[in-house]
Amino acid sequence: MTEASIISRRAFLQVAAGTGGGLVAAFCLPMVFTRGAMAAPAASTASGLQPNAFVRITPDNWVTVTVGHSELGQGALTAISMMVAEELDADWKRVRWEQAPADPAYNQPIFHTQITGGSMSTGSRYDQQRQAGAAVRAILVAAAAKRWGVDAASLRTESSKVIHPASKRSATYGELASEAVGMPVPDKPKLKDPKDFKIIGKPQIRLDAMTKVDGTAKFGMDVYLPGMLTAVRLHPPVFGGKARSFDAAKAKAVPGVVGVFEIPTGIAVVAKDFWSAKKGRDALVVDWNPVAGERVSSEDQRAAYVKLMDTPGATVMRNDGDVAAAEQRAKRRLSADFPFPYLAHVPMEPYNAVVDLRDDRCEIWIGTQWQSSDQLTAAQITGLKPEQIKLNTMFVGGGFGRRSHPGIAGEAVEVAKAARTNGIKVPVKLVWTREDDVKGGYYRPFVYARLSATLDDAGRVTSWSDRHAAQSVVAGTVFEAQLFKNGIDTQSIEGAEDMPYAVPNMHFDIHQPTYGIPAWFWRSVGHSFNAFIVETFIDELAHAAGKDPYQFRRDLLAGKARHLGVLDTVAKASGWSTKPPAGIYRGIAVHESYGSFVAQVIEVSVSAQKELTIHRVVMALDCGTVINPDLVKAQMESTVVFGLSGALFQEITLDKGVVMQNNFDDYPVLRMYQTPKIELHLVASHEPPSGCGEPGVECVAPALVNAIFAATGERIRSLPLKSQPEDRVRATP
Repeated sequence: MTEASIISRRAFLQVAAGTGGGLVAAFCLPMVFTRGAMAAPAASTASGLQPNAFVRITPDNWVTVTVGHSELGQGALTAISMMVAEELDADWKRVRWEQAPADPAYNQPIFHTQITGGSMSTGSRYDQQRQAGAAVRAILVAAAAKRWGVDAASLRTESSKVIHPASKRSATYGELASEAVGMPVPDKPKLKDPKDFKIIGKPQIRLDAMTKVDGTAKFGMDVYLPGMLTAVRLHPPVFGGKARSFDAAKAKAVPGVVGVFEIPTGIAVVAKDFWSAKKGRDALVVDWNPVAGERVSSEDQRAAYVKLMDTPGATVMRNDGDVAAAEQRAKRRLSADFPFPYLAHVPMEPYNAVVDLRDDRCEIWIGTQWQSSDQLTAAQITGLKPEQIKLNTMFVGGGFGRRSHPGIAGEAVEVAKAARTNGIKVPVKLVWTREDDVKGGYYRPFVYARLSATLDDAGRVTSWSDRHAAQSVVAGTVFEAQLFKNGIDTQSIEGAEDMPYAVPNMHFDIHQPTYGIPAWFWRSVGHSFNAFIVETFIDELAHAAGKDPYQFRRDLLAGKARHLGVLDTVAKASGWSTKPPAGIYRGIAVHESYGSFVAQVIEVSVSAQKELTIHRVVMALDCGTVINPDLVKAQMESTVVFGLSGALFQEITLDKGVVMQNNFDDYPVLRMYQTPKIELHLVASHEPPSGCGEPGVECVAPALVNAIFAATGERIRSLPLKSQPEDRVRATP
């Protein structure tokens, strides 16, 4: 959140009369391009002002907050609405939300594009939305003061009403809305002291909860339009592969199939329903080019990365002190290699999109994390202007970074374009199967790291050397200009190159190999592997020095108040200083990411048959000001499930370029019976709110393997835990 802290967020308000005599308030802030900020897309306004959120107050006293971020299950729409409602003194029971369309008006204020990612939805909107709510409240008070002929200072607000205590008069916001139009807007509306919060910091009911309980919530997969056809597509068996020719006769003979078309990413089969389309795809006869595409195997890739470890990194990212001299003086030197496989995102809802393409416009229904990119991608493919592309953001059944890639929107538009070219002028719904999703690419990249460190006679760390080999996530994308440093993708080094431990001599260099395997943001991105590297190696050093792993970390984190805050909290909450029950062992880890600080202790036992039981996960979190503790708790619990799934079971492997995994049977996620008790302890903080969607994932794997080491004496440096088949992992009942 460092970028957010240097952005001027002073909001101002544009007020207009809404339909039915209500009040429509459009909040604006200056467009500020900070260090490394993404250039505004072509569709952005050129006036220097960037509208980004809207509130509507109707005569029936409903407050509607239009939310530009996607609801991925993380509660963003509720949290953002709470910020407005707090400063507005709204009645939370009469606050509702609506999803914003794809429009520059709703661009995220840091990246200046409409995106949901980087765990920034809450933090980037906090000041802006509070000021917007405060400004609306101020003009409603002014309207009441004018109506009653009293001083505005004599009025107060609560539960969507303005009250004049002296005369015992009151009016609802809905009653005052039309009169507020045209009132002067305060330049710097006064914000509440956090001690006076009534909504923020309290466990408010999620605004989307009821629709998800009663089934009325509409996800992308739920979209059905009159006359709509369904499409599936056949991708090449290897990434970048090409078809030399294909025979569609058998596919077209399947009842219900209405067309087979070649598109840039493969071959699409369009039919009256999904099952007919899938059977048509299965009947395709394709002659794939035997040379085109990426043909690497996992074993060969790993061997190439190991070879890179013996060569100085192409780029030196950090070189503090004199590592060589420290190594010569050291009492002990330790080293370790850490390989990490490709990982898929496997959200519960596979990719899908509905496209209704016409001659002069295009409408899309999609669960997405990046509306701006999807809209521009559709415009480029169709030749239409961005404003002719209407994008409807649906509820999203999980994203984890995957749905910020414009690939599915582009592919769906390509299918609709091919169908229209061939006389099929109805909406088309593209659906990926689970197998398509697992094999579809855009993984967390394969990474290899080699670490070495030295200890002196007192067991203090005197040097730290880290060499990485990691494929870039953002090379060749619009993020490259922002997220590259010295020609290196910073997503590959975050959490390692800037590790918090005080070591006087440190060297960090990196290789950035390129492969044709598509890589993309995966939940917590580089932190997901770098926290493992740092926290397991620190643990190894602690044991080598004969010191308690918790105290060893404390000594190296002197002056890091927020790190120490969560570390001390989790140690106390887990009973670290006391001996656990017989047969149970603990591991610990601490990490910072996305402005939040997390520490975890995991308790495990390992049987003589090497059956692993995870008994408890204790977490401490400092995410700044907590908007809704229930949302935070849910997010943190989900990070544990996500992190354990990756650590225990998941990897994407390649055989001559072909992905070997298909579905949840060979790419499992944690089952309910394997999910341990999860305890969350929030550390009180007056800092601005920071990320909760990704922090927490990073500490799971290192805390787990550190606990396994305590139980077995075996150091685990590669993931997943292949020695632990799915049926040999369980949690305490």
